[in-house]
Amino acid sequence: MHQLKRFSLILAAALMLSSCGRDEAATSSSTPSGETKAAAAPTLKLYVIDCGTMQADPARFRLQASEIATNVLSTPCFLVVHPRGTLVWDVGAVPDSDWMPTGSPVAHHLTLPDMSTRDLMLNKQLLPQLAEIGVQPSDVTYIALSHYHWDHVANANAFANATWLVRKVERDLMFSDEPPVTMPTWYSKLKDANTVLIEGDTYDVFGDGKVVIMSAPGHTPGHQMLYLRLPQTGDVVLSGDLYHFTEARELKRVPTFDYDQALTPVSREKAEAFLATSGAQLWIQHDSAQIASLKKAPQFYE
Repeated sequence: MHQLKRFSLILAAALMLSSCGRDEAATSSSTPSGETKAAAAPTLKLYVIDCGTMQADPARFRLQASEIATNVLSTPCFLVVHPRGTLVWDVGAVPDSDWMPTGSPVAHHLTLPDMSTRDLMLNKQLLPQLAEIGVQPSDVTYIALSHYHWDHVANANAFANATWLVRKVERDLMFSDEPPVTMPTWYSKLKDANTVLIEGDTYDVFGDGKVVIMSAPGHTPGHQMLYLRLPQTGDVVLSGDLYHFTEARELKRVPTFDYDQALTPVSREKAEAFLATSGAQLWIQHDSAQIASLKKAPQFYE
């Protein structure tokens, strides 16, 4: 209970200080000519980007096939557009360079470093979808990953010129000799990127309390979620991999491959307490039914 109260107080303080958080340090999002970049927006916007789906083995999530509606998981990407800059959150399960769209769903078979395999279905590449919005990788101010697993980092190298928001424990493991469940070559360029090492339970990205990164370790050491205060849609939390299935949330099942099996339930309890207090919606990023129901870029939520 003490941890839950501390977490809520920290986030409340961040929101209360939003009016003065980074006003003086805010950087302009204008080009040298003074014209506003395509990425800039007068109000907060959230774009949900189609980055495909994958087949999952329920046993890896301590679930039976009979307990879930489908074993298909979504692998979405997200773009947050704020008056002070842009943030990409999770960047896909397959690099754009590894496949070519055909106008129809494309099956992709992936072999991971441990020689395990995954079957994916892809529709659109990430970067062309950003271009359709008017955003190039060079326009992106920040990149943040919910965590370093392979299905969230595929196009990370494209954003190496952005500022990387990451927790030190996560970064250290990503560049260790044998990081598990990932593809290090897909994010190798982030090693030399301008980096902010996040400390504490929350990090207010733009200093106004509208885009807040929230610590939720367990799935990986530095796993995190993203809290958005959208003026029309309302408060939304992007889950990262706090849960993969709605059924896992209901049945309280922890994946077999979570880095800290005991810590995941603690992070879930804190998150559920925050959702109850704030009234925020939880968007389970891997829930294929929920993600399919959301409007996709170039449409947006605000």
